[in-house]
Amino acid sequence: MSTSNIDGIPLAFAAAASRLDPRQDNYVPDLTALILAQARQHRASDVHLNPCELELQMQWRIDGVLYTIAGFDRDLSGRVTARLKVISGLLTYRTDIPQEGRVAREYSSSEIRVTTFPSLYGEKVAIRLFAGNDQLQKLAQLGLPDHVEVALRNSLDGTAGVILVTGPSGSGKTTTAYACLRELLEHSNGTRCLMTLEDPIEVAISGVIQSQVRPAVGFNLATGLKSLMRQDPDVILVGEIRDPETAEAAFQAALTGHLVLTTFHAGSAVEALTRLLEMELEPYLIRSALRSVICQRLLRRSCESCAENRRNSAEAEKFADKNRAHNAPCTQCPVCGGTGYYGRLVLAELLEPDSPDLVQGLLSRADSRRLGALAESSGMKTLRQVAAEAVARGHTTLEEVLRVLGGRPG
Repeated sequence: MSTSNIDGIPLAFAAAASRLDPRQDNYVPDLTALILAQARQHRASDVHLNPCELELQMQWRIDGVLYTIAGFDRDLSGRVTARLKVISGLLTYRTDIPQEGRVAREYSSSEIRVTTFPSLYGEKVAIRLFAGNDQLQKLAQLGLPDHVEVALRNSLDGTAGVILVTGPSGSGKTTTAYACLRELLEHSNGTRCLMTLEDPIEVAISGVIQSQVRPAVGFNLATGLKSLMRQDPDVILVGEIRDPETAEAAFQAALTGHLVLTTFHAGSAVEALTRLLEMELEPYLIRSALRSVICQRLLRRSCESCAENRRNSAEAEKFADKNRAHNAPCTQCPVCGGTGYYGRLVLAELLEPDSPDLVQGLLSRADSRRLGALAESSGMKTLRQVAAEAVARGHTTLEEVLRVLGGRPG
């Protein structure tokens, strides 16, 4: 596994880039390939190429935080962007509209998504690097809290109903939804028809019929879902519920005997319920079709190397205070580069709207605060409670919890 000394990454990239000859015809293709390879080596989930007035700035998102890695000559901006468009099947001559594509398999063995967006000084490019083929494929690999994983597996055993995977952007919703899909595929042994409707398709899964919407020709999520129902699917993955029409179609599909997996932007499991009500879904429809709601966040994980250094240090006594022991990084740590973090962990809460009090609250359209209290009284462990446990175990820090969740855990 590659280490990622944050302070050393710009130097490492500069050293690798210096070995390329700008005078060679293949300089831009080689530089583009180097960017993708180095970003993956250093565990970046996203690469941002930002055209500025005087340079092309490159940033990488590592463990959820953006770091500036390099700056290139301004005249490279259009050439690198054009190369990324070529390998992603985008239109090189259109620089005035946003575009989305996936890097072709001949250029990368792992899934990479490229999006472009016109800006003042040229096109901004965002590159999403998905986990490799051997990572984060199954539920057991995600690191979900044990009680959430068990409850989610039970929901997946059902033959009908809606399973909502919620959270803000960048919280790993799609990764979890795909892991659920692979779990269903493995356990069905080919006896169930699994289909998806996505915008866009982010990862290709062998054995699943995947389709990408095309709103420009009227093939959107809502209309596509209605047509997909005629294909006799058993399990349907809807990439994301974004509007009332898609929400209605997804829940109606669940009522007619289909298991529906979908993602949804919501800050908590309870907030997902209130957002569905705001989309004018009838409470009885939510109650009848919804199997479970999982809400998750990704937090940086405390660096184990720093912890080991503290344990082995002659000065370990000064870290005895339990409120500091997990928080103080080793400034010379070669693994995390002194940040105190390496990798990420997932926090999750799971709500099953089946307790009588919660059902009554839902049917009466109670507000989110009231529904939250009812959910907790029915036994749901909240994100903040899970976060407090993670801090107590030394898996992350209070500062990281505050950064991601705001407020205080527990």
